[in-house]
Formats: sequence, C-alpha cells, structure tokens
Amino acid sequence: MSIKDAMSCFTTGVTVVTAHTQGQDWGMTCNSFNTVSLDPAMVLWSVRKTSHSHAAFVNAGGYMVNVLGAQQKDLALKFAQGTQPERFEGLHLLRGVNQHARLEDVIAWFDCRIAHVVSAGDHDILIGEVLDFGVQAGHGLAYAQRSFGVLAAFDE
Repeated sequence: MSIKDAMSCFTTGVTVVTAHTQGQDWGMTCNSFNTVSLDPAMVLWSVRKTSHSHAAFVNAGGYMVNVLGAQQKDLALKFAQGTQPERFEGLHLLRGVNQHARLEDVIAWFDCRIAHVVSAGDHDILIGEVLDFGVQAGHGLAYAQRSFGVLAAFDE
C-alpha cells in the first residue's frame, strides 16, 4: 500500500491543462485542479518537477484548464501519453486570450495568467488568476481508484 493508493480513494474531476509557449502547444491530463479564490478568481493545479513538460508550463506565463465532460475519457487518455504533437493531432482548437488551447466540447474552461508558482515536494503548484472562463451544460468526467466514471446525484 502506498500514499498514491490512499490518494486514489479521493474522487476528482478530470481536466486537460494546456499552454502555448515558443510556438508550441503543450497539454497534459490533470486531476490536481482546484479553486483557490473567488475574488479575485484564482485556480491551481500541480505539475511534477520531473515531467518533460514542466518547464513549458512554468515558463508559459499562463495556462488553460479544460474541464472534461463525462463522454471525454478518450481525450483524457490521449493527453496522458505520447508526444506533444500526438496529443493535439486531429483536434479542433480554440484559442484563449494568450493563445493557450481550448479544447472543443469541454464542459468548462479557465484561461489563466500564472500569479504564483509554489514549490511543494516533487511538484510545483501553479496558481493562476482567471482571465476568462466559460461553461456549458453537462456532467464532468470523474476519476477514482484509477478508473474513470460519472458521479450521480442522490435523490433526497
């Protein structure tokens, strides 16, 4: 049993975080996304310091959080492996104010400027000020115990 096994018991939403820097798109699946503040609007996510895309995300000046819908498991898997060009291959991208990629048909998105980078163990926490956002109807993709799913509401 590891700490990772215990943490997998906490159900999270699934996002794809993207950044555009030095003429290239970067993207990765992420479930460490969370709200920091409502006023001003701020969110956070964390990236492993040994990740191949760490420097790109930390130095891009901002990022786009794409909240995946219940039917977007394949998109989550696509951004969890392969080269950066492979991850974006065949996708129609929209662009935010700082050119970070917004994926089509996500249920919410947050276009952010990096406000703080906080070192925390083997990860860096990227705290972003939300510059723009959007939402559409749908249920989010959930992840728990290394499996994807959808949360259902209890009838009261």
